[in-house]
Amino acid sequence: MIKASDMKKGMVINVDGKPCQVLDYQHVKLGKGGAIYQTKFRNMIDGGTVNKRIRSEETLDQMFLDRQKYEYLYSDGRTHIFMHQETFDQIELGDDVFVDGTKYCKPNTEVEIQFLDGKPLGVSLPNSVDLEVTDTPPTIKGATATNQYKKAIMETGLEITVPPFIENGEMLRIDTRTGEYLERVKK
Repeated sequence: MIKASDMKKGMVINVDGKPCQVLDYQHVKLGKGGAIYQTKFRNMIDGGTVNKRIRSEETLDQMFLDRQKYEYLYSDGRTHIFMHQETFDQIELGDDVFVDGTKYCKPNTEVEIQFLDGKPLGVSLPNSVDLEVTDTPPTIKGATATNQYKKAIMETGLEITVPPFIENGEMLRIDTRTGEYLERVKK
């Protein structure tokens, strides 16, 4: 059991008997009465989101998940194949567990799979991944307008906005938590 004030993003909390991951929370001081946390959870079983108000003096039931390192191998339609890093056992996960992982993962990407009572609940991606730009409009010579971003499609199909100097074939570091361009990477 933890106090609501000790809650952090990424923690898994028992909400109404279901494991839910803290996606975001905001401390709000009400005019009358005490403070609350306006919290957004992701249900780790069905993938839905839950918004909940929690009083700051409440206690929460933190759930501890078994976390194991796996390597993403490939996807076959809506099925995704992973291999355990030590035992080399392979498991299949569906879109409900892997969620947006196919946008960021290419084969041989190391991920962490979270299990509760032997059942896979979620996949933690690395904070950033390096992907190659496969399609983006060409740079316009002499364009001097600032903050002019353009669309780019990465090798996994992920679509992001990038600065105008980015060209096809470049490797970019992408933040998997926000889906934003971070920097260019040398090949």
